[in-house]
Parts: sequence; structure tokens; C-alpha cells
Amino acid sequence: VQLQASGGGSVQPGQSLRLSCVASGRSFSDLSTGWFRQAPGKEREMVAAISRNGVTTWYPDSVKGRFTISRDDAATTVYLQMSSLKPEDTAVYYCARGTRPYTSRFSYEYDYWGQGTLVTVSS
Repeated sequence: VQLQASGGGSVQPGQSLRLSCVASGRSFSDLSTGWFRQAPGKEREMVAAISRNGVTTWYPDSVKGRFTISRDDAATTVYLQMSSLKPEDTAVYYCARGTRPYTSRFSYEYDYWGQGTLVTVSS
């Protein structure tokens, strides 16, 4: 299983970005997927999760209402639409495949990770 994240870049506060995570290998559509981020000097945190069938999603309060996760199983791709970006959203963003079909906010329930894509929000 391989995950390839892309779509990062440098934007100004208030702008938007869409990250993509393309997965290869089996079981993608059977399992949940999550997006995490890690800022310099900070611990990794989850920013979005989506269940196997896309019906259930989860977001922490820090991004709720601004970030939207979605999935296209036919394309084995998960997206993270980020709007109203803030400087504190600056981080390397990682996608990961869950080990369960339901959403999980715990990193230990994700087994395969993408390489990360850098998002910088600065004026």
C-alpha cells in the first residue's frame, strides 16, 4: 500500500487549498482514511477523518467548519478541502489509511502513511 499526498503550497490567510491523497493497493475502499498535520516543534495532530463509505467524518474544533474531507473510491483518492486558512494551519500534512472502517482520531489506528505535503499560510 502506498499513499501519495499532494496539493500543498504557500497561500495567504483566508485563502483555500485542496490536498489530494492517492492510494494504491488493496482495501482502500474498505477502510477509513485520515489527514494529520505536524507543525515545527509541535506534535502531530489529526485534522480530519472519513469512514469507509464516506458517511461519517470527524474534525477537531480547530478546523471544524473550515476543512472538509471527502473520498472518491473509484479514483482511490481522498481530498482535504481547506478554506479560510490561518497562519496556525501551517504544517506538513499527511494522509494515512485507517485499520478500521469507521473514523478514528487516534494515530495508532492508521497503518500506512503518505510522505507529507507542506502547507504554508503567511501574509
